[in-house]
Amino acid sequence: MPRLSEERREERRRHILTSAWSCFSRNGFHATSMDDVIAATGMSSSAVYRYFRSKDDLIDAAADEALTLFGDLFERLLERRPTPSPAEVLRTMAAEAHDRGKSQPYDLTRIAIQAWGEALRSPELEGRTRTFYLGVRDKLAELARRWREEGTLASTADPEKVATVLMTLMPGLLVGRHLVTPVDADQLVGGLSSLALALGGASRP
Repeated sequence: MPRLSEERREERRRHILTSAWSCFSRNGFHATSMDDVIAATGMSSSAVYRYFRSKDDLIDAAADEALTLFGDLFERLLERRPTPSPAEVLRTMAAEAHDRGKSQPYDLTRIAIQAWGEALRSPELEGRTRTFYLGVRDKLAELARRWREEGTLASTADPEKVATVLMTLMPGLLVGRHLVTPVDADQLVGGLSSLALALGGASRP
């Protein structure tokens, strides 16, 4: 029997992953069994286990993919020239949280929420998650430094504090979409603008 090419092996691995993501999106990590994933792939159990030894391996891969989703979002924002304004960044974040997964059989934003809980029980995943979010905060701090240099932010603004606020918003947008009510861009920008005015007034003597 001819050996599979590297490209074909990667295609099979990706097919198993996306099948698992569909199951996890629908039923969650712990209500999904390996048999569910194997059935979704249409492959034999031995073929699936050749790529992933256990459901925990699939959960780790799903969590990493969901985290990478947001890292890529902020990387794309950093690459844009001219630098996107704070309002543009907020609108992009809101759109990503609102629209991601709508045209696919799986929704990585649902998996991201599950991955946070999974990280609380898995020290290894917790460490990777923390490292990832610290990296996201660094990207957001770089955006904030550009805003300060370009005069969008006050010269006294602290990029690290701005980055912390922006990073904290993303989980809230996902919770809003899946557990409360979706937050649209106008709500996000308008609410933060109102808070900025209130906080600015409170800081004046």
